[in-house]
Amino acid sequence: MAFDGLFIHSLLTSLSPTLEKGKLTKIYQPFEQDLILNFRKDRLNKKLLISANAQTPRFYLTTETIVNPDVAPTFVMVLRKYLEGSILQKIEQVGVERIVNFYFSNRNELGDEMQLILSVELMGRHSNVILYNATDNKIIDLLKRINPDENRARLLLPHAKYELPPLTEGINGLKLTEEEFNQLKQTYPEPIDLAKRFNGLDGDDRKEFTGYLEDDYSYSSLKTFFDQFDHPKGYVFQTQKHKDRFFIYLPYHLDLQLISSNTNVNEALEDFYQEQAKREWVRQKAKRIENIVSNERKKLEKKIIKLNQELDRAENSESYRIKGELLNTYLHQVKPGMQEITLPNYYENNKDLKIKLDVALSPARNAQKYFTRYQKLRNSIKHINEQLRITKENLDYFDSIQTAIDNADPQDIDAIIDELTNQGYLKQQTSHRRKKKITEKSLNTFKLSDGKTVLVGKNNYQNDWLTLKKADKKDYWFHVKNIPGSHVILQSDNPSETDIREAAEIAAYYSKAKHSAHVPVDYIQVKRIKKPNGAKPGFVIYTGQKSIQVTPDEETILKKRIK
Repeated sequence: MAFDGLFIHSLLTSLSPTLEKGKLTKIYQPFEQDLILNFRKDRLNKKLLISANAQTPRFYLTTETIVNPDVAPTFVMVLRKYLEGSILQKIEQVGVERIVNFYFSNRNELGDEMQLILSVELMGRHSNVILYNATDNKIIDLLKRINPDENRARLLLPHAKYELPPLTEGINGLKLTEEEFNQLKQTYPEPIDLAKRFNGLDGDDRKEFTGYLEDDYSYSSLKTFFDQFDHPKGYVFQTQKHKDRFFIYLPYHLDLQLISSNTNVNEALEDFYQEQAKREWVRQKAKRIENIVSNERKKLEKKIIKLNQELDRAENSESYRIKGELLNTYLHQVKPGMQEITLPNYYENNKDLKIKLDVALSPARNAQKYFTRYQKLRNSIKHINEQLRITKENLDYFDSIQTAIDNADPQDIDAIIDELTNQGYLKQQTSHRRKKKITEKSLNTFKLSDGKTVLVGKNNYQNDWLTLKKADKKDYWFHVKNIPGSHVILQSDNPSETDIREAAEIAAYYSKAKHSAHVPVDYIQVKRIKKPNGAKPGFVIYTGQKSIQVTPDEETILKKRIK
């Protein structure tokens, strides 16, 4: 189920008592569509994540540590001015709509009390976070300022009066009385028709509710269904098409398979969205460099095609030499001013060969022209092969950057930006950001079945540091064969076959081949690894390696990861 009205009602049953009367101490906007509000209550800090992302609008308490931008966006500066230090008086949902109002009280510069409302609207692409004054309903600022031409229903700009968006009329099942139900039952004798009249349900909820009424068309069935939303738990189900769905109750009328459950809805919700949110945050933060990587890869792929065409012409240049020889042999037949001549090719049983001529050149010069072109093409083979090697290395490098982005956490993107800047692909920008020193905490860490530790670099700088500085010379190094991926270190000088297989699976997962089967992985002791002078970050050479083929399984691998 999505963040529909009933879901929000359920979430607030635990969220409201946790946050109400708490002091808002810090506000961050780590990403374009996401806010973090830190509340202090009963000597505990609680971080509320609010996301107006069009695909996954949501809010819940998070334990995630998110790196904040060096310069705060305008909206968060406004929120800090008006809300930092304020007390959250109450949280209220508008009916069973996807709108939640957070009521704050604070004092302005003159010491006068202000009543402020932070309205969170979770409505797909129209999702927004709006701060307005409760006294006159004037908007102070909002996360997404909307041009009047884009939304004619209401004005969403600072100083405009806040108005609710157009809402669909419907029945609130949480407040429906038995008498009202019986009247509706007469009007709608078919359960499916009545179910369509209720607000706050998404498609899955409506199907489940319809199933309850079809089993027993009574107020008792309605009450049983809606009472579940006052006592929520967290359940993750999978559809027949292997898509995950989150529910706060156990559905009986939908064809779903239970994957996990948790009595704490908020914890279950954070686990459900964690990977999805991480990928979205990485996408937002890496948008600029992904465009650069994509453009560079396209240019290099086109260059490789062009170089291969040139190489093909150079390697098939014998025709120019033959034409030159034939012209010299039958020079007496070539007359000045001829545009072409047909001569017997003694290399192919005297088969006729048509040869084009330059009318401005003498017969002998025409022959020499073909010999010169032949020699030039033959001499170019070495140069073309060298250019192909360099171009393929550069393409592999950008593949490694893309793989690093795919495997990155949001806080890892800065290191990739630094790398591309140092390599000259990004312009040097003036920044007050302090470069993070690479430590073991920067890496991904895994515990194998027998307790041995595996360390994984998440970008080229971490790969170099891990392999060339951190790892012991007797440790074992793993990397997918001839495919961009992370450097993986197994901290052992005498690994078992099981250790090698598990470490190889981790290396395969953190590579471009993570979704492939039978992935070849090289492994060798670190002392055999060398980095050539002038090589790009992450590039090493080695000899004497062994290989193993593995098929990475995401669930199995991530269970070994130490958070």
